[in-house]
Amino acid sequence: MVDSSNALSLRIREDMKTAMKAKEKIKLGVIRSILAGIKQREIDERIELDDAQVLQLLDKMVKQRRDSIEAFDKAERDDLSIIEKNEMVIIQGYLPQQLTESEIDQLIVDAISQVGAQGMKDMGKVMGVLRPQLQGRADVGAASGKIKAQLS
Repeated sequence: MVDSSNALSLRIREDMKTAMKAKEKIKLGVIRSILAGIKQREIDERIELDDAQVLQLLDKMVKQRRDSIEAFDKAERDDLSIIEKNEMVIIQGYLPQQLTESEIDQLIVDAISQVGAQGMKDMGKVMGVLRPQLQGRADVGAASGKIKAQLS
């Protein structure tokens, strides 16, 4: 019996086996990195991560890659930037379908009206409602900027 709360972890492990057989070194390295991150968090917190927690971890890994790409591009290190971009694409393959800008905007409008936000003091309430809806599906930092613009 497959526990549906861990389906994503199982898929990642299956993809690791496939990558090994196909001798896809880059993909294998990224998948091993993902699994190491999952295992580390499970050991640190003495829990078994469910899909929502794995998505959170993958989202964090994508953000780290974005930050690295930005730094490498500023330093004109295209060789390192390309590696990070390739890794980010592999990680994003495990995330759900990304939201469009208009879908994000609509979620923000809905969240603001749901909590009755009047200004910047209500930012935390709006983010509390939005974060679970955006997790793994959009850049939460970019959405945060849009919320600030609407609330100010």
